[in-house]
Amino acid sequence: MRKEVIVVAATATTAVAVVGGAVLLHKWKRQRENRWRHTQRILRKLASECAAPVPKLWLLANELMAEMQSGLASDKPKIQMSSFPSYSVSLPTGDEAGLYYGINLRGNSFLILKARLGGKNEPIYDLQRQETHIPPNLITGESKELFDFIALELSKFISMHDDNSGVAKLEKVKLGFTISAPVDQDVASACKAIDWKKLNDHTVREQLTTEINHALTTHSVDMQVSAVVDEVVGDLAGGRYYSRDSVAAISMGMGIDVAYTEIAQEAQKLQTESANSVEMVVNMQLRDFSSVNLPLTEFDATMDLESTNPGVRVFEKLVSGMYLGEIVRKVLLKMAQETALFGDIVPTKLITPYILRSPDLAAMHQDTSEDYKVVDEKLKEIFEIANTTPMVREVVAEICDIVAERGARLVGATMVGLVKKLGRIANRKSVITVEGGLYEHYRIFRNYLHSSVWEMLGSELSDNVIIEHSHGGSGAGALFLAASHTHNAHS
Repeated sequence: MRKEVIVVAATATTAVAVVGGAVLLHKWKRQRENRWRHTQRILRKLASECAAPVPKLWLLANELMAEMQSGLASDKPKIQMSSFPSYSVSLPTGDEAGLYYGINLRGNSFLILKARLGGKNEPIYDLQRQETHIPPNLITGESKELFDFIALELSKFISMHDDNSGVAKLEKVKLGFTISAPVDQDVASACKAIDWKKLNDHTVREQLTTEINHALTTHSVDMQVSAVVDEVVGDLAGGRYYSRDSVAAISMGMGIDVAYTEIAQEAQKLQTESANSVEMVVNMQLRDFSSVNLPLTEFDATMDLESTNPGVRVFEKLVSGMYLGEIVRKVLLKMAQETALFGDIVPTKLITPYILRSPDLAAMHQDTSEDYKVVDEKLKEIFEIANTTPMVREVVAEICDIVAERGARLVGATMVGLVKKLGRIANRKSVITVEGGLYEHYRIFRNYLHSSVWEMLGSELSDNVIIEHSHGGSGAGALFLAASHTHNAHS
């Protein structure tokens, strides 16, 4: 009898354990399903708020056009615009031929470039470039010391690479000099050699030009700089060398900047001289474009508040390589915290700001492997997140797609707005040159940009807007500026 009681008790205990286990399993499955549904809700909300349909793109294009007109006429425009005197910036004709040099100063380094042009729109060839990092003491020192260092390095570069052929000896050879302002505001603020905030002032640029030429003379470099201009102006010069229809250039990497050709009469407020030219080169700080129609999310708002420059450069924070990865990281962090996307413990590295760079974002987005193997590798490498399922990795890829598509389509809208402002959409070809790793290396981003322009203009008009990658790559615009000045000086 005792044995029977024991057996019955054991059986009952086992039954309770089985039932309890089943209840726990059911509870765990329900919790997992609820978390997954919440993940999908966050994803759908992100997609909805980032959506940029054609009607919204046209609203933004028309707003930009209005802001451009205001920038050319108003003393206090929302988007800063600056012009360059015709004596300092002239665009190529396509006939330039010879050996040319250029310097591209960028934050804490600079590029020295050398190349040949064949004239008659022949491609740039024999291109050589050298990047040199600037010692910290020169960045925080005086501009004279910085330019002495650059001139000395240029002298060494010429000694190593120059064969002295193809260089006109009628006068000093022109040297193209362009500047790419640092995106990192901390770097810009710490730099005393170049006051980045005052570079829109023609007097400041003229002073820098004088100092550079003095340094070149001191180090026996037989060259001259006509003007210090933004790199995107050089990109515009490169576009014009290859096509008379080139009207604008966009620098699109870590930041975003625009230069375009404007009818001189339209930009009288910007003129610093009584120029006889029918067109002027205008640099527009597109990064500052803002509108109530921009598709913003809670992640954009948080990122802006936590940035080194809250409330400004709104457009840049939606489209540039500096910020795209950060937006994706913030979305992943929310999912990790609220839906346990990567497990019950939030990965520590996922909390680190700006740890996700745009090249890694592009790699995950463009992953065509089975089960998203590249996404898996990047999650392990960057965030130390292991053991993810293919479903989780697909969510990561979808977030990348949503954020990148929004950025690309917004850039496309600004291109259309610019061309419309110039009155060229309906009946003239317009070539826009794009420079920057985001456009060059991020294939899906590039495709989204092109398709947005096509959707806005339709099959009848889209062929009038031609988007091309810059010729010669980063910094090469300085060479085309040097060529145009040398050619114009001799013509």
